[in-house]
Amino acid sequence: MPIPQLKVYRHDRESRALLTLAGEIDLDTAPLVRESLEHCLRDGIRTIDIDLTPVTFCGCSGLNTFLHASQQTTAAGGSLQLHYPRPLVTRLIELTDSGFLLRGPPFGHLPTPLQDGLVPTPPASPHRPAPTVPALSGGVLS
Repeated sequence: MPIPQLKVYRHDRESRALLTLAGEIDLDTAPLVRESLEHCLRDGIRTIDIDLTPVTFCGCSGLNTFLHASQQTTAAGGSLQLHYPRPLVTRLIELTDSGFLLRGPPFGHLPTPLQDGLVPTPPASPHRPAPTVPALSGGVLS
């Protein structure tokens, strides 16, 4: 059976980033999520929005990664918010009393959910965003 893949797409605007995760977040792929979030902080990003629309599974290791990243981001003076989780992920968050991670839609002027691997063109805005490209992808990190 093939190893589940996870792709991470990142779109920055000044000190804010939108990360779109696509695939499964489990014990094997959670390190990729953690690494992506740490890259944001190292790059000076202080507001991180995570679009979970294309996430097909998120286990406890994924939730733990989000909680750790939320603590790190808060310690750096920023915030981390999850958007558009599937019902199973929402239930996991509710059961663990981690609802503070959930928020409404991310900023509307940036690309949102992936559809067939492509990011839809955002509505016209005064600032033209750069195209979104995969930041990191892979399965198991060694």
